[in-house]
Amino acid sequence: MRKLLLFSLVLLFIACKEETKKQTEVAELQPAPKISVEDFFKNSEKTSYRLSPNGEYLAYLAPFKDRMNIHVQKIGSEEVTRVTGVEDRDLSGYFWASDDRLVYIRDKGGNENFHLFAVNKDGTNEKDLTPFDGVRSQIIDALEDNEEEMIIGLNKRIPQVFDPYRLNINTGELTLLYENPGNITDWNTDHDGKLRLASMTNGVDNTILYRSSEDEPFKEVITTDFKQTLSPQFFDFDNGDIVYAVSNLGRDKAAVVKYNLKENKEVEEIFMDTEVDVDGISYSSKRKVPTFINYTRAKLNRKFLDKEAEALFKMFEEKLGADNEYYITSSNKNEDKFLVYAGNDKTRGSYYFYDAATKNITHLADLSPWINSEHMATMKPISYTSRDGLTIHGYLTLPVGVKAENLPVVVNPHGGPWARDNWGFNPEVQFLANRGFAVLQMNFRGSTGYGKKFWESSFKKWGQEMQNDITDGVQWLINEGIADKDRIAIYGGSYGGYATLAGITNTPDLYAAAVDYVGVSNLFTFMETIPPYWEPYKKMLYEMVGDPTTKDSIMMKQNSPVFHVDKIKAALFVAQGANDPRVVQAESDQMVEALRNNGVTVEYMLKENEGHGFRNQENRFDFYNSMIEFLNKNMQTKVKG
Repeated sequence: MRKLLLFSLVLLFIACKEETKKQTEVAELQPAPKISVEDFFKNSEKTSYRLSPNGEYLAYLAPFKDRMNIHVQKIGSEEVTRVTGVEDRDLSGYFWASDDRLVYIRDKGGNENFHLFAVNKDGTNEKDLTPFDGVRSQIIDALEDNEEEMIIGLNKRIPQVFDPYRLNINTGELTLLYENPGNITDWNTDHDGKLRLASMTNGVDNTILYRSSEDEPFKEVITTDFKQTLSPQFFDFDNGDIVYAVSNLGRDKAAVVKYNLKENKEVEEIFMDTEVDVDGISYSSKRKVPTFINYTRAKLNRKFLDKEAEALFKMFEEKLGADNEYYITSSNKNEDKFLVYAGNDKTRGSYYFYDAATKNITHLADLSPWINSEHMATMKPISYTSRDGLTIHGYLTLPVGVKAENLPVVVNPHGGPWARDNWGFNPEVQFLANRGFAVLQMNFRGSTGYGKKFWESSFKKWGQEMQNDITDGVQWLINEGIADKDRIAIYGGSYGGYATLAGITNTPDLYAAAVDYVGVSNLFTFMETIPPYWEPYKKMLYEMVGDPTTKDSIMMKQNSPVFHVDKIKAALFVAQGANDPRVVQAESDQMVEALRNNGVTVEYMLKENEGHGFRNQENRFDFYNSMIEFLNKNMQTKVKG
């Protein structure tokens, strides 16, 4: 009897355990509640925090009349001063130029002719420092130790080239430091703000120019073709002849090295990863030491060169959680107060204030406090093999609470194309996952960070092997049983928009719907309408994309979607900014016209006050609401058909 009772209890325990497991599985398969477009894409309440040089004030961007403007707050005080009142367009960026004055950047309607403005921290004495029509400003050196000046680049003398100027942030007075002969594309200063390095190009070959002091002429150090990289990051701390640089000379993966400019030789390799390029190296201005090197595999990694920096990031992980990626976004001159960003794939992130004297970490703001991270999807690193044997890395995001079987999919190739997707919170991806779509992102050949050979394998391969990498990713998802082959869409912006159009012309039966966002449709007109300041790189673009003046023209026509609209079967939605200087409106106009002339219905959204991507939030709301309505309608139509 006792054995029978024990056996019954065991059976009861197993039954209870199985029931609990079933309940857990059911709970895990509960889809996330639907979150509004506005919650995914509206401006943050507070973002882009910056610490004043003396560490006494915080500045941040916050909405004013739905536009992101600068606000300033004394640390320890509740009083906030709105410093700017821009109403037409969000500011593009800003920084503290001194303890009392801030500099901000803005353009007009997305034309990317950025002006620099300065304003006092109480909102007074606002001044356009670069009041020149059709001129673009660049920041060469903010001159942290000089409260009145900074060094900028302007293309006001010749639209194709930038001259370096010393700029007074109070008066706007400009002093020309060097007249660009027409082929210099970059300038670098030493730790004292002296202009001592320049990069020169003939379109395909790059030359580093160097001088020991501003009293001496520039001399050539080394010339390489554009596939070889020697990119100085900063001078050694004695301001001598040695720089820290990112280099792939003699290697496939870019490394951080020390390079002697006077002797034209690498003197030390500091760090190289075996799988990916380094992203860059950071240093402490106060302690005059390199601190860490960033490199990105599936996620961000750091090689620490300094015990103090390593301890700081370890403390962040211990106090704020190891599942985040951390960045120090700002510090005071004494480097005893820091602003820290923490974020991951399920949250847009948060800002914290760290005081080294008290060891206290104070929470400042969540970028999207209205989004519950528990309702967000996991961005999972994945890889697959292309048809010609390359390993393609990427990310797969599956909707929450839904079985990963026969799902509708949005394939999302990145822009660039010489860029890459990274792990982290992506509002577009999370929005699509929240609506029930699996989202596939892939770093197709040509994506940066995977070495020289992988990058070069994309040259003159737009619409060809680059597109095959995308197609192979879709086929991988189908073979895995994750994708419903009848409910696959493709969506991308810029080059991703081109890949979208190439996808529905190259493989018309693969996609049910497509969304082209500021994408290239015609390789010929794209090359003809590049901004004037891209002109020095035109020969390089000919090597990387194709030369329309040679036999490449045949290849370029074959791979320009506008000439193959007769092949399109998928429904298409096109979105474009009228002021886009990179992918001009004509790229979308001609694609839409060709389709309509072919009797195909295409949805077209044109925003007159936007450029290369929609910055104003009401335009974002309009775009994403229209996009999801379009996808839902056309994915269902394909299935029913």
